[in-house]
Amino acid sequence: MKIKEVIDILEELAPLSYTEKFDNTGLIVGNYETDLSGILVALDSLENVVDEAITKNCNLIISFHPIIFSGLKKLTGQNYVEKVVIKAIKNNIAIFSLHTALDNSWNGVNAMICSKLKLINRKILIPKKNTIKKLTTYVPEGHSQKLLTHLFNAGAGTIGNYSNCSFSSNGTGSFMGNKEANPIIGSRGELRFEKETLISITLPAHRKVSVLNALLKYHPYDEVAYELTTLENNNQHIGMGMIGELEVPYSETDFLTFLKNTMKTECIRHSKLLNKPIQKVAVLGGSGSFAISNAIKEGVDVFITGDCKYHDFFKAENQVLLADIGHYESEQFTKELLVAYLNKKITTFAVLLSQINTNPITYF
Repeated sequence: MKIKEVIDILEELAPLSYTEKFDNTGLIVGNYETDLSGILVALDSLENVVDEAITKNCNLIISFHPIIFSGLKKLTGQNYVEKVVIKAIKNNIAIFSLHTALDNSWNGVNAMICSKLKLINRKILIPKKNTIKKLTTYVPEGHSQKLLTHLFNAGAGTIGNYSNCSFSSNGTGSFMGNKEANPIIGSRGELRFEKETLISITLPAHRKVSVLNALLKYHPYDEVAYELTTLENNNQHIGMGMIGELEVPYSETDFLTFLKNTMKTECIRHSKLLNKPIQKVAVLGGSGSFAISNAIKEGVDVFITGDCKYHDFFKAENQVLLADIGHYESEQFTKELLVAYLNKKITTFAVLLSQINTNPITYF
């Protein structure tokens, strides 16, 4: 098995095309065509994690956070980033990162937090824009159903909780092939008016290549006419943060105790208690203070995230309980998610969970 094959499997869970612009996901160190010996999954690819991979004969580290976030101008081993990269290269170990691609995934970081807190009726807090496209094409009457089947199989036709979605209408098309044409209907140099079916179908942006390949492969015409546009609709299954509900409401203090125990954090920094029950919950793993206003707009009772600054707590505006559980603590179960996912998909190689706690923060 090649490293590229593992990456393809991971992209089914978290397409890299949904990475935020500021981020650096994908293969950070290594070669796609390297033969795989073993996989180690970690939250951070630190030097002791590379040592663990060497000991366990794993030549691929799947790390949630990228070890290289901004560009490197030299490799002299003068800081922890350079040391990791040098050691990984010396020992032929590849490092792959998912980060915000997994943040934006329906089954990613925030879904894992929701599962730990047993939240139901989930939806995305901040749907990602420009992730739905519409394909329009024209086929001879009688050919539309066969083409639609291939487009559905390639990943087109999904809208929120629905699949196999399309729209078709009949009309008349015209064409005339030149001497280089190879028409399946009519002859070169002949003006044809043909009964055709117009097909419109939506697709997630990350399926663009596979859907267009299917269109060009299975469309009956010699020359395929099509339009591909980006829709304004929000994608209900791609975006930052997640909202869910507790089956039974908690008091604020009982919820904070439940949250502290469940997320295994030694400290929760929170805004002023509002003396109201907690049932509607928003979560955003990592540094999520940018979404406080979104949480308030959605009318949630509590917003759980990490890395809140002093002035962020004022943004709660006595409208929401803001709970900062810590950056590491909010993302700590992500590696369990990845190991469970890969073990279902890969049976020929060991997928190991790193035993190293990479949290740089300790509490006194």
